[in-house]
Amino acid sequence: MTDVAASFSSRLLAWFDDHGRHDLPWQQDRSLYRIWVSEIMLQQTQVATVIPYFERFMARFPEVASLAGAPLDAVLSLWTGLGYYARARNLHRAARAVLEQHGSEFPMDFEAVQALPGIGRSTAGAILAQSLGQRYAILDGNVRRVLARRYLLDGDLTTRAAQARLWQLAEDLTPQQRLSEYTQAIMDLGATCCSRARPACTRCPVAGDCGAQLAGRQVELPMPKSKVAVRKARPQRRTVMLLARVPTGAVLLERRPESGIWGGLWCPPEFESAADARASGASLLGIDTWPAAPLATIRHSFTHFDLDIEPWLVPLAATQAPGRVADTDAPSARATVWYNAARPEQALGLPAPVKALLEQLAANRIE
Repeated sequence: MTDVAASFSSRLLAWFDDHGRHDLPWQQDRSLYRIWVSEIMLQQTQVATVIPYFERFMARFPEVASLAGAPLDAVLSLWTGLGYYARARNLHRAARAVLEQHGSEFPMDFEAVQALPGIGRSTAGAILAQSLGQRYAILDGNVRRVLARRYLLDGDLTTRAAQARLWQLAEDLTPQQRLSEYTQAIMDLGATCCSRARPACTRCPVAGDCGAQLAGRQVELPMPKSKVAVRKARPQRRTVMLLARVPTGAVLLERRPESGIWGGLWCPPEFESAADARASGASLLGIDTWPAAPLATIRHSFTHFDLDIEPWLVPLAATQAPGRVADTDAPSARATVWYNAARPEQALGLPAPVKALLEQLAANRIE
């Protein structure tokens, strides 16, 4: 390690000792399993959001075997509201791989960890560094931002050459000791001092030799992949959901395909427009008349677009309910189930806005 790198890590670790995050739930017991789950949850999600989800998840699935043996819907139901549901599906698949290929013991070898579903190079390094103190560099969004500013890296950082450069810099700065603390420290630095919008350079322990700070370009870097002179309007999408409800309060849900938004979760039948819903809904539900009534539109925001959900309530008599075709362990776009949010018979993976809608409907707060 060069003197420059040693100086960087020593200053960062000294700052971390006084100002870093030391009381996170997954830091209290740094088992491979707990660190793995936390790292997957923390992908594209802030720490404050993750903490309650992590604690509920650990209470329900305290070890790999319990996670691997659970139905997918039990996992997805605890993920509702956390978003990026492919993470939950990959977590479940990886748990089963650990059970089948590693005898329920999470692997300690980098290549074996990286081979598990949903785990890339940076996540594998973070797991082994934080749980076992193995020397592996990480390169998540926070670290990428720190390096881009420190080394005054211009241009598109997603190119192969730029990625190779960033990984080499991350490797060079990673110290030989205190690997778990250093890994947390550099993530904390990016999340708190070297933040994207308003970097707090006066509080940064390594600002003295930061290229962007010295050049006055810390807000400018890292540069976005493409600069747009005029901000584009945020895309808007729309969907119509049929809330077919029987007198018991149960509502018909379909499992969505695994690909696309809300993959593998349960939703009311969806249509592109009210006209499509009217044209196909009666046939789908096996009814002759169309007693549907529109409810207030709900807007749900994703990372890159807004979705307007137009719910239509369709009250059915008990004799009008379509037959149940449910197989919650075998994801299928056509699998259906009758679900009562007031008295759920089983845990289901539901998108956050659908869960809220069904709970409001069950509480008779909307009609």
